[in-house]
Amino acid sequence: MGISFSTNRRRNNAYFQHPHPLPPPYYYSDQQPPPPPPPPPPPPHNYGPYPPPHHPYPAHPPPPPPPPPPQNYYYSGSTYANPMTMTARFNYNQHPHPYVNHANGWFAPSPRPQAVDPPPYVDHQNAKKVRNDVNIHKDTLKLVVDEQNPDHVLVSFVFDALHDGSITIFYFAKEESNCRFVPFFPANFTPVKIPFQKGVGQRFCQPSGTGIDLGFFELDDLSKPSPGEDVFPLVVSAETLPPHSTDETLGECVPNTNPRMQITQAVLEKNNDEHFQVRVVKQILWIDGFRYELREIYGIGSSEAEGFDDSDPGKECVICMTEPKDTAVLPCRHMCMCSECAKELRLQSNKCPICRQPIEELMEIKIHNGDR
Repeated sequence: MGISFSTNRRRNNAYFQHPHPLPPPYYYSDQQPPPPPPPPPPPPHNYGPYPPPHHPYPAHPPPPPPPPPPQNYYYSGSTYANPMTMTARFNYNQHPHPYVNHANGWFAPSPRPQAVDPPPYVDHQNAKKVRNDVNIHKDTLKLVVDEQNPDHVLVSFVFDALHDGSITIFYFAKEESNCRFVPFFPANFTPVKIPFQKGVGQRFCQPSGTGIDLGFFELDDLSKPSPGEDVFPLVVSAETLPPHSTDETLGECVPNTNPRMQITQAVLEKNNDEHFQVRVVKQILWIDGFRYELREIYGIGSSEAEGFDDSDPGKECVICMTEPKDTAVLPCRHMCMCSECAKELRLQSNKCPICRQPIEELMEIKIHNGDR
């Protein structure tokens, strides 16, 4: 086969939009040439037709333009005053890319990164040292059967006292003003008040014949406080009256008229062997007219040991690993940081280093050997 050449070669650019009209032919007569044909109407969507073919083979029609994609609207979730703007890009191709919005030329903007809010400020307070003159070991609180009255139970526990005082047993008691308690069912049980002398590690047991028969009460009433009335099934109040107090204005010792109390509120639960067990819910201190609610501090036992030694595990701050820990995290009550690291942490994060719970408050507790 031979190769043919054509002088009227097809143009290389198949996307030429408006081809120039062919020049009119030359006439050698005296008549006026005929008028040129009218120009073709503009194609829709600014797409030009293919130039007429100059070869005998039929040309394929151009593919239809892709449908315009749906319009997307983007809203900024940030709190900036200026609205988010979108950038436009002009399309220079005759047939745009199928993914380009050729209807208006806009592109979807990249989402603006939102500003990261700083952690909330956490209050840092110093703990106030309060001296407790009497303390009931709540893990020793239990009910024992009265040997003379097997249907009745008695209260027993271990306590420490710096001064003489008294212990009062309540069943179903409600708290009144000035941390005083009154029985909710006075006809069923009269509060029992038993005196004691000062001492450490004393074993207290309610006298025989002063117990109570719990068979008259429902188990649901014994196992939880009364809702809305704050009535606890068992309340133990330990009260001391220091003989003298120091008057700061006169510098003299005067008789003390303000008793100091520790109140233990508990519920009674029945286990599988049909015996009641005591579960302490709350302990309250009443000292010099102020009410304090006792909470456990996790990690304070290792911090209050005599003589801080870097080699002893559990005493150092969990952040710097050098200074002794003296700051507790609330409400999770983990004592795990020194005061300097706690000041830096409250400006950077609001999570406890131990349990990762949100921090509501930091409490600095200075422990000295004389406070043990």
